[in-house]
Amino acid sequence: MKLGVAGYLPGDWRKIDAVATERVRKAGFLGASLFINKPLEADQAELLRVKRAFDQSGLEIAQANGWYEALVNPDNLLRLEGIRGLQALTRIGRMVNAPTTYVRPGGLNPRGHWLAHPENHSPQTFDRLVDSLKQVSREAELEGVTLAIEGHVLSCLDTPQRVRDLFDAVAAPALRFNTDPVNFIGTVKDVHNTSIVLNQLFDLLGNDTVCGHAKDLALLDSLVVHIDEVILGTGTLDYDLFLTRFQQFCPDKYLLIDIYLTKKLFWPGKHWSRKPKILESL
Repeated sequence: MKLGVAGYLPGDWRKIDAVATERVRKAGFLGASLFINKPLEADQAELLRVKRAFDQSGLEIAQANGWYEALVNPDNLLRLEGIRGLQALTRIGRMVNAPTTYVRPGGLNPRGHWLAHPENHSPQTFDRLVDSLKQVSREAELEGVTLAIEGHVLSCLDTPQRVRDLFDAVAAPALRFNTDPVNFIGTVKDVHNTSIVLNQLFDLLGNDTVCGHAKDLALLDSLVVHIDEVILGTGTLDYDLFLTRFQQFCPDKYLLIDIYLTKKLFWPGKHWSRKPKILESL
């Protein structure tokens, strides 16, 4: 596998320069995620400048990511905006030669696309996602781009089987899977034995997996069940199993460390001070 990172570069992609990309490369990463906050408004010349900064440092744009309206929005005009936004991100992914373009299914909670809402799990929400992705996948196939969709227990893609159902329904070669096992841990028993979910993910979706995100989770000491994302290597995710199975299916794909949560430990200033011990051998 190839080790990359998400969240290490400046939050405003227009501020990325060779100094920023060189810092990531010197930290030992081969690639980094590029997040475009408004794909429909991204300037082509500015994108090419950022791509040159990556190239100058020998750093690959490991994944194109960005914000767009929810693909499951029941308001068809807003859902169309989401489709257009992801299509624009797909074209950006091709322009910067990213191996994958990241896809979030979205949700109905007005405070955020990864937050809970009862209708996130309805058949109608799933059907809207299928329709949206059929449209985006046609654009991706024309561009020669691989889409990598992620799931979450709070989204309509709340289990590995539900992701499998999505692939079967969309039936598009361009649509593949971005594995993030922490997102599928939804019960106390899962927290205590993550191998069950990990094996389901790879048994059902291993052949479709084209990228992975690395983070960790822990069950908080509380009378109300609360599963929290924590610093990589300090939680209960079975990384021996995760890395073994990821390498089995994705020997030449990117595993991206999600450091949005780890910056306090591993990015105290402007420089990465040390890698999580669990990944030092990679």
